Amino acid sequence: MSIARFMATAALAGIVALGLAGCGEPPQVVVYKQGKYQGKPDQRPWENAPLTYGHAKWTQGNEQSWTDEVNTRTQAQNEYVRIVHP
Repeated sequence: MSIARFMATAALAGIVALGLAGCGEPPQVVVYKQGKYQGKPDQRPWENAPLTYGHAKWTQGNEQSWTDEVNTRTQAQNEYVRIVHP
């Protein structure tokens, strides 16, 4: 058997071994308990404290100030407003 043929056979065996190794992962299934939420409870976004850094100007617990801040941030990302109306 020549060296080239041996190397080709070894390479093919390696590719087949790697291909079959990917098939061995077991399925990952979440088991839910009926009626029990197991995650973290969510809060309304305006009930969180604003970040200490950045430009947030809303007050914690005030939905209207949070909505105004989101709308202001959205308008700052509007290219038409930024370019046409400086």
